[in-house]
Amino acid sequence: MGPCPFSEVAKFMLINPAARRLVGIADEVLGYDLVERFRTAEGDYSEAAQVAFMVNCLALAEWAEDAHGMRTDYVVGPSFGEKAAAVWSGALSFPQAVRMTADWAVALEEYFAREHTEIVVQSFARVPREQLDQLLGELTEQGEWYDIACHVDHDFFMICVREGLLESLQQRIRSLGGLPLYMMRPPMHSAAFGPLREQVAEQIFAKLHFTDPRIPVVADQDGTLLTTADGVRTMLLDGFTRAVNWPKAVAELRRLEVGTVYVSGPDSLFGRVGLTTRNFTVVPLNPRAALRPGRRPAEVFA
Repeated sequence: MGPCPFSEVAKFMLINPAARRLVGIADEVLGYDLVERFRTAEGDYSEAAQVAFMVNCLALAEWAEDAHGMRTDYVVGPSFGEKAAAVWSGALSFPQAVRMTADWAVALEEYFAREHTEIVVQSFARVPREQLDQLLGELTEQGEWYDIACHVDHDFFMICVREGLLESLQQRIRSLGGLPLYMMRPPMHSAAFGPLREQVAEQIFAKLHFTDPRIPVVADQDGTLLTTADGVRTMLLDGFTRAVNWPKAVAELRRLEVGTVYVSGPDSLFGRVGLTTRNFTVVPLNPRAALRPGRRPAEVFA
């Protein structure tokens, strides 16, 4: 999940039959009009934005399955995509996932309003691991706290740092030939957020009923193949405290002899990075593709 303006998905949510059905269920669970709330919400990771993202991921997968015969052998959901993956796999019902996602978003906002208030996530590309280690060593020498939040490709990472460090960090990344990208708030995927994980487990997950997934799930943290309810539940909770490791997830998909990856939902990252496009035929399932009458999703990467 990344920044996704309302204008890019609104028509799909209002017109596509699968999206309209899921939005209707979400409205009942939430007690408000999801589309309208999303339209007026502030921030990239608001409650409505997070629920809308999950709805769109699932609706686009339904569209591809019904209209174009997509078959799912395995499912993986990097970072915020874990929620949609849990539903698509059959491990969690959609109404429960809507409630979980909304409560999760509120918990995130409230927690980071009082704890770790200066911590953000900075993403950057074109910095191979050797140079990353050099950069992190410099931060250690400066007495700065950091944590790797996401390993996307051999030269693409996201790290948790103090917001006050961003300007100097971005300058140093550029000096190494790197490219600073999106700054994310709220932060995620660090062991420092253990208390938030415990809070969500006790206050939100205790109300949920997980079942063994019909479709095996590849964990985004380490590539483990999950086939039990507890495995999927743990993966979701670990999203607060463990880094995403996309290379390990890709390695497991390759071991499973996956050849084609359908990237379901608005995406500007995991379906586009070289690690993904080098290893799979990538079929993007996005709102724009779904609104083209009679058109199959194009396999644009190979």
